[in-house]
Amino acid sequence: MYRSLLLAALPLCLALAACAPAESRDGEEKPRPAVMVLPKIAGAQKDVYPGEIHARYEPDLAFRIGGKINRRLVDVGDRVKQGQSLAELDAEDLRLQLDTARARLTSAEADHRLAGSELERYRKLLQRKLVSDSQFDTVESRFDASAAQLKQARAQLDVARNQAGYAVLKAPRDGVIAGRQAEAGQVVAAGQAIFALAADGEREVRIDLPEQDIARFEVGQVLAVELWSQPGQPFPAHIRELSPAADPTSRTFEARVTFDNAAVGAELGQSARVFVDTSSNGNTLEVPMSAVTADGGQPYVWVLDPLAQTLHRTEVTVGPYGQEQVPVLAGLKPDDWVVAAGTHLLQEGQRVRPVDRMNRPIDLDRSFAQQQ
Repeated sequence: MYRSLLLAALPLCLALAACAPAESRDGEEKPRPAVMVLPKIAGAQKDVYPGEIHARYEPDLAFRIGGKINRRLVDVGDRVKQGQSLAELDAEDLRLQLDTARARLTSAEADHRLAGSELERYRKLLQRKLVSDSQFDTVESRFDASAAQLKQARAQLDVARNQAGYAVLKAPRDGVIAGRQAEAGQVVAAGQAIFALAADGEREVRIDLPEQDIARFEVGQVLAVELWSQPGQPFPAHIRELSPAADPTSRTFEARVTFDNAAVGAELGQSARVFVDTSSNGNTLEVPMSAVTADGGQPYVWVLDPLAQTLHRTEVTVGPYGQEQVPVLAGLKPDDWVVAAGTHLLQEGQRVRPVDRMNRPIDLDRSFAQQQ
């Protein structure tokens, strides 16, 4: 009975097996999607660097002597005039030094008068042959020494007067107090910065240049500056100063960009953008920065074989890196499809499925104009 049932069910099993999908025998993986782009022709482009408006002259103001700050007379943002008092030191010790210098001068003047009187008396005695020449020489030498001491006392009094004057910090020129580094009651050393003064006059933009771009810049290079408060209105400018060394923390090079037009009306602290023309001559191609990889200092890209849809490592020669794009000087053709993302996960000869940045399949037969 069981044998009859098995024989009856055998055709049904064969039919079900025929309808089941066939399993993959070759074990091949499906091609992974790869974001592909075509190189672009590098046209008129500009790199943008953020900056801030500064005064051309920004001296740090400091006392010429050390002491305790007794009063601070201005604050950050205050406009000051040349010669205006900004801060004062406790001058009690300076007044004592000045009194001491006056007393020394009075004593030196008395000694000098006494030495002069004695010299005149000995000169008369020498004429009468009542003293020897050596005695007269001693008195004359004492007179010369008193004259030198008098001169020294007068100089010390002048120094003490100057020191007393240095107790008041004054503005060297008209401007705005841009920074404060000390407060009343603080003891400061001679030369220690107390205020930063933004002098009236020329205004310029301070920008920081990355070290990979520094070779593209030089003093006198023509640029354009746009103020955030005046969008769409570029002002002609040029690089006035370029730091010869990188900042040890940020590894960037400071540059000062000055306006060619003195009537710009830029205010201190305003934000600005500096535009640098990066236009290329000829038909230089460019690709996204994410498409370029380097091995041992040699940059390369992954180029698609459109027939086999496999990838091949292609070494290229690149120019200065931009903000998002990299110019390719040699090694690529305009119709080469290049992998634009995930390049570190690829292998030579790997099969891929080309897609665009929206994960849509790419028609490799479309023209370059259609791709754009």
